Amino acid sequence: MSTTGAVAHVTVKSPVQMQELGRRLASLLRPGDLVLLTGELGAGKTTLTRGLGEGLGVRGAVTSPTFVIARVHPSLTGGPALVHVDAYRLGGGLDEMEDLDLDVSLPESVVVVEWGDGKVEDLSEDRLHVVIGRAVGADGPALDAPPEAEADDVREVTVTGIGGRWTDAGLGRLENG
Repeated sequence: MSTTGAVAHVTVKSPVQMQELGRRLASLLRPGDLVLLTGELGAGKTTLTRGLGEGLGVRGAVTSPTFVIARVHPSLTGGPALVHVDAYRLGGGLDEMEDLDLDVSLPESVVVVEWGDGKVEDLSEDRLHVVIGRAVGADGPALDAPPEAEADDVREVTVTGIGGRWTDAGLGRLENG
């Protein structure tokens, strides 16, 4: 049975801040971590993952893997690789995801799954669930828009640690960044 270990709430006001949140979150990650990203189209899931990639020191530009389903970014620093998955076009649950061999990649990598809700939770009892929502009343360009986009594109990000791994992992530090 999975339990919630910790929760952090962060208000993000720009794509630059979303990417910085990803860099800060990367400092808490280690091989074997599974991160699920939830949010509407244009919420900033790939922007957050780009920051994760920078923080983990991986090779290659982190872009949306929508059409290739998954991309592996090897580490340039001796740390874990980043496996970036977009499950948006995958209809089935874990059965369809098995073709990606994520269970093989997970022990030595950080696996980030966009649109993974209801599809990959069985890969690990310990995981992070990051929910990105548009702040109430906010209206503006997507977080994947250029940095000069309007400043009123505010997102509320909730990072929930599920399982014992996250009980004392320091998620609260994300709120103070």
